[in-house]
Amino acid sequence: MPEYLPTAPYRGTRDFLPAEMSVRTQVFGTLYEVLERHGFLRYDGPLLEPAEIYEAKSGEEIANQQLYTLTDRGGRRLALRPEMTPTVARIIAGNAGSLQFPVRWYSHPNCHRYERPQRGRVREHWQINADIFGSDSANCEIEIFELIHGMLTALGATEDMFLVRANDRQLLTAALSEVVGVTGEQLGPVFSLVDRWEKYEADKLAADAAEIGLSDKQFARLGEVLGAGTALLDELPAEVKEASHLVRVLKSGSAGLVRFDPLIVRGLAYYTSTVFEVFDTSPENNRALFGGGRYSDLAGLFTAQQIPGIGFGMGDVTLMDFLATHGLAPRPRSEVDVVAVPVTEDLYDAARTVVARLRAAGLRASVPLELRKLGKELSRADKAGARAVVIVGQEDWDAGHVTVRSLATREQRQVALDATPAAVTELLSD
Repeated sequence: MPEYLPTAPYRGTRDFLPAEMSVRTQVFGTLYEVLERHGFLRYDGPLLEPAEIYEAKSGEEIANQQLYTLTDRGGRRLALRPEMTPTVARIIAGNAGSLQFPVRWYSHPNCHRYERPQRGRVREHWQINADIFGSDSANCEIEIFELIHGMLTALGATEDMFLVRANDRQLLTAALSEVVGVTGEQLGPVFSLVDRWEKYEADKLAADAAEIGLSDKQFARLGEVLGAGTALLDELPAEVKEASHLVRVLKSGSAGLVRFDPLIVRGLAYYTSTVFEVFDTSPENNRALFGGGRYSDLAGLFTAQQIPGIGFGMGDVTLMDFLATHGLAPRPRSEVDVVAVPVTEDLYDAARTVVARLRAAGLRASVPLELRKLGKELSRADKAGARAVVIVGQEDWDAGHVTVRSLATREQRQVALDATPAAVTELLSD
């Protein structure tokens, strides 16, 4: 017996058969339309990048635990991109002289991270990224928050199905320093502690806080700070609040787009002020769906020119889980709308003539690839999701006619060749 290679994909990656791909195409097509209505232009970049750009900017977890790396024949260390932000920062920096800032860009790359596959996490995923580069205005935050709401509502979500929770790392830094008494050396570890605050039990959090060097009193005060909501702002210095983009959003007419939440810090190292995460509010899927934030100088790895930015990455796995949880996933599209069936082999050219006219009218139409009995071909067309067939018989064709048949009602009628697209379109609209 021959030994065949396995048919399963590499662990943590997925195959998409046509039905699932149809759903994805519809979902992402809708999101592209929303992005472009908001003035975002699509870009792309390479799958391979120098490993150093992720080790410098993506944070310890990605760089040390999740990065797929390789060495090429020239001895260069490369990585499969785990995220798109360092790539777009490189592109922006390399083309800054020819760009009219600010720019609104989006992309839809596939990304790779060596993670333990589980619900919401795989090793290869597709992620829609949307970023604004070249502006330090709080209007950028508002634009991003409006975009998030527009994208999700375009997919059928209502405002009660999701929540945008936002924070400002500068506000949190001030709170930790001024209110909790965290030292400069402790800030990084405490930020990491806050990032996992909702994931761990209180005893584990207390033990981790003690290891960082926080006293029991500081730990209790930290809990109060993180649960204070907007009341925390009253305890912070005026100059810190005046410098915060998020505070400006909260004082604007767009305040209803977000909820201030000191618990949101985000794990990626390049975020410097505003950070946010979008949560599913359903008890069946109560988790973060995606997030993002502001970076004051991500392009600084590539250029002395300071180019601020803000953006987010929306992963396909959690997005599809969200749509499934709320019954919002579209149905797969049928294979075709209509099939032109030749009764004999000699009528294939005639059937192709019919199909050409149907396609020119915007209909999805096909011709059978193999000649079968009419009954079997009608059955196959029905299973393919077609709602109509055009039967091409010799006698009808000689008279300049074809037979249009509804697969739902079994009703059929003869029409002239020129009238076939209109007749099929009318049948499909019933």
